[in-house]
Amino acid sequence: MGKKNIDWSSLGFGYMQTDKRYVSNYKDGAWDEGCLTEDATVAISECAGVLQYAQTCFEGLKAYTTEDGRTVCFRPDLNAQRMFDSAQRLEMPTFPVDRFVDAVVQTVKANIDYVPPYGSGASLYLRPYMFGSSAVIGVKPADEYQFRVFCTPVGPYFKGGAKPIVVKVSDFDRAAPHGTGHIKAGLNYAMSLHAIQTAHREGFAENIYLDPGTRTKIEETGGANIIFVDEDGNLVVPKSDSILPSITRRSLVDVAQTYLGLKVTEREVLLSEVENFKEMGLCGTAAVISPVGKINDHGKEICFSNGMEKMGPVMQKLYDTLTGIQMGRLEAPEGWIKVIE
Repeated sequence: MGKKNIDWSSLGFGYMQTDKRYVSNYKDGAWDEGCLTEDATVAISECAGVLQYAQTCFEGLKAYTTEDGRTVCFRPDLNAQRMFDSAQRLEMPTFPVDRFVDAVVQTVKANIDYVPPYGSGASLYLRPYMFGSSAVIGVKPADEYQFRVFCTPVGPYFKGGAKPIVVKVSDFDRAAPHGTGHIKAGLNYAMSLHAIQTAHREGFAENIYLDPGTRTKIEETGGANIIFVDEDGNLVVPKSDSILPSITRRSLVDVAQTYLGLKVTEREVLLSEVENFKEMGLCGTAAVISPVGKINDHGKEICFSNGMEKMGPVMQKLYDTLTGIQMGRLEAPEGWIKVIE
């Protein structure tokens, strides 16, 4: 078998059904051994917990072809741990970290011909997810659950290079104090859809959400963490109990300190001080870093020194270094790269 006959260069960030996916069911207090299946459909009760009370969580990660021809995943153990934490918060059974990583490996191996070749800019996106599958009519956790992993080849998030975007300060809140902002629950994304569509209709690429308590501090966007570069060229990372712990952000912090020798400060960041920063980026699995050219705060524009034409120099170094590690061009820290053999 060889690579699928796909025009890798024309891929967008969308769903394409692949050959196999992994499924494991939780019943009578235990997960079954799990298996790969060709069946891409999900059959559940009309009264399933996921449909009635949104009892579901998910993850997102990628498999790549490296410069030397290996197929690898980037830090899947951290995705596994984050799903473990999400499940606990949603009163769902936890899926063991080692089994999560094994399920990812099985899914990639079963769809190896869908992993785009090195240099194409494309990758194989993996979506592990879990949901309450048994009938629930009263407000309580389901008794049965399903864990699944599917994959789909996707193109580069930015075709032709990463152009800075314009974002707005949102009037909506992303998460409540002591709520679920720190876990990857489907319900967090459902409540953000109206806010992001509103932003798009107004001509903005994304929302910046402020802390719900005082609405003075930077939190994150609907789908990515935020990072800044200060006037000394060092990294400043907003800190909050309701920010999702992004694996990309954590990796960029390590890259900044270890590879680039930058000082990194993780702290509360006030909206009022953002105008003093030189660069801003949104970081996540899909794009790694999306550069921000300016923020619109209810008509007031906060502009960054890189402008609207290109990524700032520090963000570019961070992006080049992390993608170099992911693609095998640079040596990775121990444990960051999971080789699919």
